[in-house]
Amino acid sequence: MTWWGWMLLGLLLLAGELLTPGGFWLMFFGLGALVVGALDLVGIVPPVWVQWLLFTGLSVSAALVFRKPLLRRLEARTPTPRADDLSGEIATPSAPIAPGAVGKAELRGTVWSARNGATRVLETGERCRVVRLEGLQLLLEPESN
Repeated sequence: MTWWGWMLLGLLLLAGELLTPGGFWLMFFGLGALVVGALDLVGIVPPVWVQWLLFTGLSVSAALVFRKPLLRRLEARTPTPRADDLSGEIATPSAPIAPGAVGKAELRGTVWSARNGATRVLETGERCRVVRLEGLQLLLEPESN
């Protein structure tokens, strides 16, 4: 294959990586094709069978060595949303809850088990702030003290 064929193949593979959610596979083969094209341009690897062998070896070894660290680095930068962080949300008790006692409260249209973290009774329908989530139980305090 000619040097410009390798370069074209490399660019097409890199474009394919950008256009697909492939997980960094095509990128290494595109870079391998670009390297082989550059080496062919300067005349280092003239036989075609050596070019294909070099392309395969470079691409596969680069993918094996660099793919996992690259994915880990990108994963570390991606913040994971905390679906269970309900702190600061407003819940309303379904029935009065004595201080330190456990009862039921409604939050986001769902009835939860809730513990009163205040020093006074939480009344039915009173707006209460979620302090934290303890397992599947809300710790509530009155919104206005």
